Amino acid sequence: METPLNPFKQALLEKRQQIGYWLNVPNTTTAEVCASAGFDWLLIDGEHTTHSLQTILHQLQTIAAYPGTHAVARLPMGHGHVGEMLIKQYLDMGVQTLLVPMVDTPEQAQAIVRAARYPGPDGLGGIRGMAGGRAARWGRYPRYVHDANDRLCILVQAETRTAIENLEAIAEVDGVDGIFIGPADLSASMGHRGNPGHPEMQALMEDATRRIVRAGKAAGNLTPDEATARRYLEWGATFVAVGLDTVTLARETSRLVSAFASNKPAP
Repeated sequence: METPLNPFKQALLEKRQQIGYWLNVPNTTTAEVCASAGFDWLLIDGEHTTHSLQTILHQLQTIAAYPGTHAVARLPMGHGHVGEMLIKQYLDMGVQTLLVPMVDTPEQAQAIVRAARYPGPDGLGGIRGMAGGRAARWGRYPRYVHDANDRLCILVQAETRTAIENLEAIAEVDGVDGIFIGPADLSASMGHRGNPGHPEMQALMEDATRRIVRAGKAAGNLTPDEATARRYLEWGATFVAVGLDTVTLARETSRLVSAFASNKPAP
């Protein structure tokens, strides 16, 4: 059996826009509903949810039944010994594309790349432990350890003022495939907590998106607002998540309650 290619990484290299969706709920039924909708990618969020390694694995297995949709997984952290351990575990589970939060400097980005790559001439100083686990299908992908570095896609998040100042330097790091602008944390860092739609934030994110693209890397973002998502794509963003399962559920249930509230009999 051949090691699977990474269609998401190939799409970014070809500058084909990829529309994604966020999975906050650690449930396989939710993942299947979203995967069967036809999104290009689904983000399994291990940072701000109750996802565990086990629920991430279950969602990877669920999404795999829908080959048109690519699974991306976000780590809770990517720095230091804990971050290196988590990167190894996510990759050994079979994650091909990682989203790593709070990357402020090129040195941090380089450390993440090293942690995600096997050692060798193509390893960029890789330190990943030599065990493929599920990723190698327990040896059934005999060339996995030779192919994994090329199949890997690393996306880092720019979420602070420091990261914005270092965008070009981060983009220059060999092994970083894309930079995702974290609108919520970046807004807080810039003094607009809870308001990524503020005109100053929108101008900042437009400038950041265009800088990332000029540097030759893919730019990404997240918004549950359709008009804003289309604006990000117009700026040149290649991978944009256009919704979150929890937000969709909250909005729709609230809408239904509001729609039928007037039909309730008076007490």
